[in-house]
Amino acid sequence: MDNSNNVNNIKLPTGKKLVLSSSPHLSAGVNLRQIMGGVLLALLPAVFAAVWFFGWRALGVIVWTVFCCVAAEAVWCKFAGRPVWKNVGDLSAALTGVLLALCLPVSVPLYVPPIGAVLAIWLGKQVYGGLGNNPFNPALVARVGLLIALPAAMTLWTPSRGMLDADYPERSSFFRAADLNETENADALTCATPLSVAGTMPKITGRSEEAENNFSRFANRDLWKRWFFGDRAGCMGETSVLALLIGYVILVALNLINWRVPLFFVGTVALISSLIHYLWPGVTPEPVFHLLNGGLFLGAVFMATDMVTSPITGAGCVVFAIGCGVVTSVIRIWGNYPEGVSFAILFMNALVPLIDRWCGRRPFGYVPLRKNNGGDR
Repeated sequence: MDNSNNVNNIKLPTGKKLVLSSSPHLSAGVNLRQIMGGVLLALLPAVFAAVWFFGWRALGVIVWTVFCCVAAEAVWCKFAGRPVWKNVGDLSAALTGVLLALCLPVSVPLYVPPIGAVLAIWLGKQVYGGLGNNPFNPALVARVGLLIALPAAMTLWTPSRGMLDADYPERSSFFRAADLNETENADALTCATPLSVAGTMPKITGRSEEAENNFSRFANRDLWKRWFFGDRAGCMGETSVLALLIGYVILVALNLINWRVPLFFVGTVALISSLIHYLWPGVTPEPVFHLLNGGLFLGAVFMATDMVTSPITGAGCVVFAIGCGVVTSVIRIWGNYPEGVSFAILFMNALVPLIDRWCGRRPFGYVPLRKNNGGDR
């Protein structure tokens, strides 16, 4: 049956009936400001925990860092000829400021946040064309840059409020012996983080009694409970696992992140640390130690899930998260830095285009070429 006449009689819409527009053609019904506002809402528990455990200076550092990031965004847009209020009003710079502040110690000098703001906004975002074009998480670009350029300022840890109590478990492991008698002058005290203490301890291979007891000081359930709530030294936003888990629930409920990324990121670290601790208990502490310390949950929930710098498919997110967990574990256990979350996420950010290409879905209607006896078809 010849359908050529029917095909020739098909009329396409013309004039006002033909609507031309660029992709995307589907809308989620939310704008950029609402998305950023949802993430800021999820960060409120971590901000509250930072103020609770480190005092009002934590809030001051957060506000100052946010101001610096917003100012850096405004200055760039002014000189680049872009609308200032439109770019500042989408809250992306404010969100970067909060994330950067939560990656800093509470005792950080006030000249550090302006440097970090320039690194985050100018080097981490605007130099690539602005929001949506940056391949790396801006807050992590700033944190790593500050850690390399200003290591002393970025590793000056202030004890949390509970660490000043005489009944804090294994208290002598985190303070110098000379400082234990100076707890009344809390503002002048510094201490070590659990990861830094574990990183300086000798690694004992094998399964001897000495190896079994190498990290026994951290096998304390009371200590684990304090760490879970946030009573330990570290960056302001990374200490309270409880607050970060609440933020994770909020983000998933608002459908702002892919739930797979934090789950597989944290799960990979738990699996690798469990395996290494089982084979060589004197090389690294048990997995609970790794889960409750460092920036694992802060990075997994709020950094690795960045919409711009993470894969777009579910399978890609799983590959990305597992890669982050592997690199984090390798740096923590065998690297020179006690923490590896920031480096791991930035490293995997660089691989996101390849992951998207590898895990991308087949286009609708695509049929692969097959070879037969008659040639290619």
